[in-house]
Amino acid sequence: MSTPDQIDTPEPALDHIDASLMLALMGTRHVPSLAEIILGRALQLTGCRSGHVLLGTPWPDTLQCVPDADPSRWLPLAEQALGTSNGHAIAVSGEEHAIVLSTHESGAAAVLVLHGPEISLETSVPRLQHWAMCLHLVGLRLHEAFETGQLNIAVLQLERTERLQRALFTIADLSNAALDMPSLLRGMHDIVRALMYAENFYIALHDGARDTANFIYYADSDDESSAVVVDNELPMSDIQYGLTWHVIRRKQALRGTLEEIEQQVEGPLQRIGSAPNNWLGVPMVSGDEVRGVLAVQTYTEAVSFSEADQNLLGFVGTHILNALERHRARVELERQVADRTRELAATNEDLHQQVRERERGERLQKALFKVAELSGHDGSLVDYCSALQIIVSDLMPANNFYLAMLSEDGRSLSFPYYIDENQPRPDARPIGKGLTEYVIRQAHAVLVDAAQTRALVEQGEVVVNGVPSQSWLGAPLICARGVMGVLVVQSYRAEMVYAERERELLMFVAYQVANGMQRRQAAEDLRKANAMLELRVEERTRELRRQIEERELIQAKLKHQVLHDTLTGLPNRDLLRERLDRALQRLQGTSGPQFALLFIDVDRFKVINDSLGHQAGDIVLIEVARRFESCVRDRDIVARLSGDEFAVLLEQADTLDTATRVAQRIVESITQPMSILDTTLQPSVSIGIALADVHYRNADDLLRDADAAMYRAKTAGRNRYQVFQKELDNAAHEQIALEFDLRQALLREEFEPWFQAIVELGAGEVVGYEALMRWHHPRRGVMSPGEFLGVADESGLLEAIDWQVFRKACIALPKLPQTQAYITLNVSPRHFQEDRFAERFLGLLDELEVPHHRVRVELTEGTLLRHPMKVRSSLERLIQFGVHTALDDFGTGYSSLSYLHQFPLQMLKIDRSFVTALDEDDGSSGTAIVSAILAMAASLDLQVVAEGIETESQRSKLIHMGCRYGQGFLFARPQRVSLL
Repeated sequence: MSTPDQIDTPEPALDHIDASLMLALMGTRHVPSLAEIILGRALQLTGCRSGHVLLGTPWPDTLQCVPDADPSRWLPLAEQALGTSNGHAIAVSGEEHAIVLSTHESGAAAVLVLHGPEISLETSVPRLQHWAMCLHLVGLRLHEAFETGQLNIAVLQLERTERLQRALFTIADLSNAALDMPSLLRGMHDIVRALMYAENFYIALHDGARDTANFIYYADSDDESSAVVVDNELPMSDIQYGLTWHVIRRKQALRGTLEEIEQQVEGPLQRIGSAPNNWLGVPMVSGDEVRGVLAVQTYTEAVSFSEADQNLLGFVGTHILNALERHRARVELERQVADRTRELAATNEDLHQQVRERERGERLQKALFKVAELSGHDGSLVDYCSALQIIVSDLMPANNFYLAMLSEDGRSLSFPYYIDENQPRPDARPIGKGLTEYVIRQAHAVLVDAAQTRALVEQGEVVVNGVPSQSWLGAPLICARGVMGVLVVQSYRAEMVYAERERELLMFVAYQVANGMQRRQAAEDLRKANAMLELRVEERTRELRRQIEERELIQAKLKHQVLHDTLTGLPNRDLLRERLDRALQRLQGTSGPQFALLFIDVDRFKVINDSLGHQAGDIVLIEVARRFESCVRDRDIVARLSGDEFAVLLEQADTLDTATRVAQRIVESITQPMSILDTTLQPSVSIGIALADVHYRNADDLLRDADAAMYRAKTAGRNRYQVFQKELDNAAHEQIALEFDLRQALLREEFEPWFQAIVELGAGEVVGYEALMRWHHPRRGVMSPGEFLGVADESGLLEAIDWQVFRKACIALPKLPQTQAYITLNVSPRHFQEDRFAERFLGLLDELEVPHHRVRVELTEGTLLRHPMKVRSSLERLIQFGVHTALDDFGTGYSSLSYLHQFPLQMLKIDRSFVTALDEDDGSSGTAIVSAILAMAASLDLQVVAEGIETESQRSKLIHMGCRYGQGFLFARPQRVSLL
């Protein structure tokens, strides 16, 4: 390494060094910045008017001038200074002075050029004499900067080389991977994009023999509407004078703007598609032949392609071409292997066919021997025919096989053996015009297909009843007196037909069968003669035995009727109690097995009975009983206790797990849909489980605990099972206590209405109030209906509670703040069981002098289903006298349009769940449902009230969708009339 110590000065002493200059030099590693610092200090010391530092990295191929200027002007003077021994040179004019600052073995150099009047070597050197002591360190600093620059360049080159190497490895991996062509090409695009700008990239292959081009891959962000069709072979004339055409014809790369490329090509340049700002295309060459083109293009001035990009793309293109060739070779090899495999498979199939034919011949010979042997069979005719069908099945398809016998007088046909996929065994019939009779008339085998059968029908020879066969083959059974019957095989599938070979085989079989039948007939006649001798002796014995059996049967039937349910045939409560008592007695002993009792109730059976009728209810109970029996073991007992209540006694249920598994099996079985009188139902059951132990003394205690567990299952949501625990007993006591409190509350009139405002959403004006039931309990405080309504309904107190609330709400009507507002009253389904509900309700309004038009009754969709005729009649009666009607919680039940048409309704209340979904909705489901309800209501001229509005967002959306009325916490919470 050389250093700029060519000035003949002694080694500088550290105490003479320009400290400020040294600090500035040590503060940067950037060569141009170092050059600026050195130039500024030199101009200060020499008094020159200006100067430049020429940097060559390497010299003189890459020259940079600091400050920016054309370095060629001072290049000769700098070259002169580099060639001198002392590193100085002065121009002939005497106004320019060059000083070598540093040189580097890599070829880098830095030369200082000063401009000033009458500069001479004798005058400038003394001026720089005291500063020259710093040149040694300046040169070292520049040398270090050159070293750093070279290292950075080497690192960048190494990174590019490594990236390129990884890309080549990836290309090789892609070519060997089992990818389809589109996936392979997308992978190639990703590789090129990782090496250079290649967002807009395509690959075109060239077939020199056919002179065609095929754009197998085309990705362009600005040219999606281009006429380029991917993977479509085009004649080169279709793209003549285009960029791709020029690259293929010239066998050289093209790079630059379209104007620059026009200068590079011979002939015109045809522009196809969107014009790029910069384009680079390289040929993919194999030998002397251009096999394709790789091209990248850009539509922005911020990106252009360099010669390095061109070289890189050309190098990568060679490897991509090799990868494509390997992929095509692999695909072609796989195709050839597949073709050869098919050929071998065909040859193998021929060999298998020959083997099958030989095996079939052997099987045929064995079958014919078996038929001959079977003709001497002495068993029943059915057994004989069954064995015969098995033998015939080895010879031909015989899934549909029957034997028809002609009566002795020749007037009727019987079918002693008849196996058919589509038709049951027919009864004996008079001789007609069937295919069987046709064989009897012809007295020879008949083979017909579907078309031939239709022809015989058209000719009037035969009449076909039932499912027509695709192929039918019948052979007559001929004996000495003529045709005695017909042996028939038939096929209902088009792919399974009989041929002449099967006809010959069936004729042989029929011959053997006829011989066997004659022998069997002779033996049968002998057997009948012997039987007649024994018949008279047995008749009296049978008569006596019959009378005894009838008496025993009557006794057993009476006993069964006493202990079994007449509808389902299941054991009744008495038989269950008897079995429970015996099981408990065994349990008290040391060896008695443990057992469990399941108490089952069909959920909402009353709804089914009331809506579909008692006949449907009975069918449901029979089906439910059948499913219960299918879920238990033979030794277990399923009993019907009463109505929709059942019980299952699981004997030898050693663990609770056994009982719960059976209960879960029953729950899952019952939930399977069942079709009842053209209606599909999906019932459910609630099951209580009590596991027997030595503490139980009688069956009633066990039934009580299982019943309590069942009730717990119902309160938990139905369609489940619940195991009895001591806490269940406590819950039952709580229910009894709650029922007692309800009865006392009725006497003390503790039920009262609370009113929630119904408003006009736009102006916020109150138009009505919904009267909501509340129980002012003396100990628990104010209770909402959800806490006691279920017990009130089950105990039959709900109707009386409703009437108490109706009366108080009507009394409070004049006290409401809005004198013209209406009130809505919730009516439970039980009220509509009474034919006189409407008259009683109107009588209450008249008694309290309440205007009918200010009262509206609300009912749910479930109420419509329970008693449709009674509900319709009551609503029509109420509307006739001015009371309005409303359907509450619409959308949560059956939501059937037919009910809206069938019943006289005037208001529809959208359930709060749909209103809440408006805030949570992404704009699809909830909004769509509410809009649909509003549109439907508008078409039916129904007033709509949205329930459960709690936010301004919900209110705004409802107004926007056209909903005029609503209620919810956003406007008011339910309150006593005194607080409104």
